Amino acid sequence: MSAADRAGEAPADPSQESPAEVYRECLEARRAEAAELGSLERLLSNFRLGVFLVGLAVLVGVVALDWFAPLSLVWPTLGFVALVAWHDRVIRARERADRAAAFYARGLARLDGSWPGGGNCATGFAGSQHPYAADLDLFGAGSLFELLCTARTAAGEARLASWLCAPAGPDEVRARQAAVAELRPRLDLREDLALLGEDVRASVHPAALSAWGAEPPVPGASGWRVVAALLALLAVAGLAAWILGAGPLPFLVALALEGMVAVRFRGMVAHALHAADQPGRDLALLSETLQRLEREHFESPRLVALRRAMETEGVPASVEIDRLRRLIELADARRNQFFAPLAAMLLWGVQFALAIEVWRARSGVHVAEWLEAVGEIEALGSLASHAWEHPDDPFPEVLARGPVYRGDGLAHPLLAEDGAVRNDVVFDDPLAVLVVSGSNMSGKSTLLRTVGTNAVLALAGSVVRARSLSLSTLAVGASIRVQDSLQDGESRFYAEIKRLRQVVDLARDEAHPLFLLDEILHGTNSHDRQIGAAAVVRGLVERGAIGLVTTHDLALARIADELAPRAKNVHFVDHLEDGRIAFDYTLREGVVEKSNALALMREVGLEV
Repeated sequence: MSAADRAGEAPADPSQESPAEVYRECLEARRAEAAELGSLERLLSNFRLGVFLVGLAVLVGVVALDWFAPLSLVWPTLGFVALVAWHDRVIRARERADRAAAFYARGLARLDGSWPGGGNCATGFAGSQHPYAADLDLFGAGSLFELLCTARTAAGEARLASWLCAPAGPDEVRARQAAVAELRPRLDLREDLALLGEDVRASVHPAALSAWGAEPPVPGASGWRVVAALLALLAVAGLAAWILGAGPLPFLVALALEGMVAVRFRGMVAHALHAADQPGRDLALLSETLQRLEREHFESPRLVALRRAMETEGVPASVEIDRLRRLIELADARRNQFFAPLAAMLLWGVQFALAIEVWRARSGVHVAEWLEAVGEIEALGSLASHAWEHPDDPFPEVLARGPVYRGDGLAHPLLAEDGAVRNDVVFDDPLAVLVVSGSNMSGKSTLLRTVGTNAVLALAGSVVRARSLSLSTLAVGASIRVQDSLQDGESRFYAEIKRLRQVVDLARDEAHPLFLLDEILHGTNSHDRQIGAAAVVRGLVERGAIGLVTTHDLALARIADELAPRAKNVHFVDHLEDGRIAFDYTLREGVVEKSNALALMREVGLEV
């Protein structure tokens, strides 16, 4: 079995190749192909130069020295033209092989941990007021979005971002899971879409394209198109009759009528043809992606529906786009100076401008649907790629009742699998709150991010970094990475209490919130912190929320005692190894009994 064949299968046992091994084999194959094509490209370049010099010598022999007949120039000319065409095809093939190699290199980077900063870092999908995007590192360099996103269209990027920013319900999550599971083994499809999508990302303007498709067409375009065609036929018949001796009157009448129609639609023709120019080019690029998707056979209901959305009355979108391309090319023929007089007599511009308007009336409204369908398949493909690269990560079970979160062996998906310490986190009636204590750097904040990020992945339709995870639909609210703002004149404490208010409001508005509060209210004194933290956590629990609270202040551990059995204390510990502080990042029950703050200060050279 070749590497390309094995690439489509997720390893089921240790005897099969791992994703990294498949990527390496495919990368080596694409690099070898690119090197071979590069050698051929250089050889053809030399041949082109040689044939050009031969042709130049023959030209000198024909013109200056009269050594050869003029027909002698035919063979070097034909040879040069053939070499140019061949050379161009080889260049395109070599560039495609280079892009394929880059595709697999990026896949290996995701697996070996060298991916941060090398992918799509996307920073504009969530504002500063989003309840968890910044806290859980959804966007930016080294973010969850950068790890996941393989989309090449703006629609695909936006769809994936929207899934990460808002949880889906159980039925929607299951539909996405089925689609992701079907797409997971199709590495060849992901490679093809990645290669086709390079030009799409750079050149397609989705907002302008959708707006052009949705713009109201010219009223009565179909009827006027028939009128224009009949007048063109009348003009041709009148001209033929004049040539045969019947006189010019029929022809002149036809021209007069055509002139009236041309004046009537002069502005429309200029607008329609100009407006269709850029969308025509954009759709031509998108058509290659659509054609590739149209060749796929899908079985999951979501993918079948998306495949159907890429049709207009049963006609594939790529076929419709090809019709538009031909109409635009024919309309452009009127600019040829030799054809222009005949084009004027045939109302060429009017006819094809109206034909484009008829096309828009039939298919333009579906352009946005085509873009959305491609974007959703790309978003699903991003999740499928992540699932294929991590065959041990399971799909979570999404429950209708809640709030529930039962995670066995949770780890953070942005950490290397072989280095991550897994912990169990369970919230189920009556337990609703874990108060996490522990020393600095022991893993408290990472635990919050692990719980939240896996919830985001689960409710987006992805696999999760866990041995198993069952959860209900949860609205995540986090206060982990809160900072002061010099521009807004806000202290860190004020920024934190504003975020806490946002989390509390989320608990009022959503049925099942999941709150993640790191070092709650640590910007104020111990007395106020204890009273305020207890009130906030109690209010969240009373509203049906579940979540975690971390703290350095051991006095806050009393919150769990006050709320028992709905809350309990857990902690992380550290120990000394060879005079240095070490952590095992393993979650334990109970309250931590020591702090490492003084030891850390001494370790960096402070005298305390």
